[in-house]
Amino acid sequence: MKKELEEVLATYKDSLRIPQVRKKIIVTFLILLFFRLIVHIPVPGVKLATLKAFFSQNQIFALLDMFSGGTLANFSICALGLNPYINASVIFQLLGFVFPQIAELRKEGEYGRQKLTRYTRLLTVPLAALQSIVMYGLLRNQHIIGNLSPWYLLAFVLTMTAGTMLAVFLGELINQYGIGNGISLMIFAGIVSRYPVSLVKTFSVVSGNNSFGLLIFLVMALGVIAGVTFVDEAYLKVPIRYARRVGGRVAAQESYLPLKINTAGVMPIIFALSLVSIPQVAGRFLSQISNPRLSLLGEFLATHFAVGGTVYNLLYFLLVVAFAYVYTTVVFNPQEVADNLRKSGGFIPGVRPGASTEERLRFLLSRITAAGAVFLALVAILPSFIQRLTGISTISIGGTGILIVVSVVLELHRLVENLVQTWRYQTQF
Repeated sequence: MKKELEEVLATYKDSLRIPQVRKKIIVTFLILLFFRLIVHIPVPGVKLATLKAFFSQNQIFALLDMFSGGTLANFSICALGLNPYINASVIFQLLGFVFPQIAELRKEGEYGRQKLTRYTRLLTVPLAALQSIVMYGLLRNQHIIGNLSPWYLLAFVLTMTAGTMLAVFLGELINQYGIGNGISLMIFAGIVSRYPVSLVKTFSVVSGNNSFGLLIFLVMALGVIAGVTFVDEAYLKVPIRYARRVGGRVAAQESYLPLKINTAGVMPIIFALSLVSIPQVAGRFLSQISNPRLSLLGEFLATHFAVGGTVYNLLYFLLVVAFAYVYTTVVFNPQEVADNLRKSGGFIPGVRPGASTEERLRFLLSRITAAGAVFLALVAILPSFIQRLTGISTISIGGTGILIVVSVVLELHRLVENLVQTWRYQTQF
């Protein structure tokens, strides 16, 4: 244990000594700091005290506020956060199963990824504008913001849309010049920034009568951290053999292909959360409309898709599992891996190269992805059961937030470690 700790400390010391790695870390830190500063620039005309009281009474908005890092409660120019961009990404992920042209773009390497990114950005603009109008309708119906004239409403929508595109721009700057995934890091920064306040609120409601509930809550938090670490680091070793000619004879070289149990990382949670919140938000918006049918529909959606309810948890569970499979197919392509193995002379023992290898990899990937997807889904809905069991509201420090924080920290550690190891290797030769 002591030796491992010393190796970790040595890795981070070297990361600060290496100019390329140090530059990436500094750029990432400065971009996140700038983002945390601009999220405190409020939109004019919003009654913040009334808004915070409204958020404290609505769990779905409290959950969205946690993932935005408090931008919704402050109603800053970045109040929508990256949600429109995430929704646009989800739409293109799903369209890839319907339109072969989009699926082909994914196979075109960097060129295809750049094109899909461009289309996602273009779709983000109308989605952000639409969500801005919906948000305005919700705030106006709750008397948090007054009636705006058409010109002021246009300025409101443009401001909110510009804030979202600025957040997207900052996230892509991290992808290009920093270290880690920009979207995950910005959500991570928002969650961490809210943790001190959330912890104080959680412990402030604890008294001697529910000390057992606090104990359950702490065990849950430690269990989620340990489980996420274990699943994130776990992988299946697929044996690989390479035929090599040595001294006129053919010799077999043993190796293995690691298949991660959680290949998709935290993206299924992020995608699922952006969609599972839509029914209740739409329900609250429609329930304020004077049309009786739309109002009745809104009340139905708001009631049945309430955070922690059976329908909400079931939908959340299914969406996380579905997106885990969808995102895994994007990250890991069995056909491409099988082709690379065939070209390099590698094969799975007992499996023919080519189509048979691809089928075998697809079979193994589907099995281990099922385990990872179910784990992610259980962690996502865990806070609801803990709250029912202990009576302590875990909406602000739920399993989802812990999962994202731990996963992002582990991913950053791996990236820094890989960069340092590459530098050490290059300096030795």
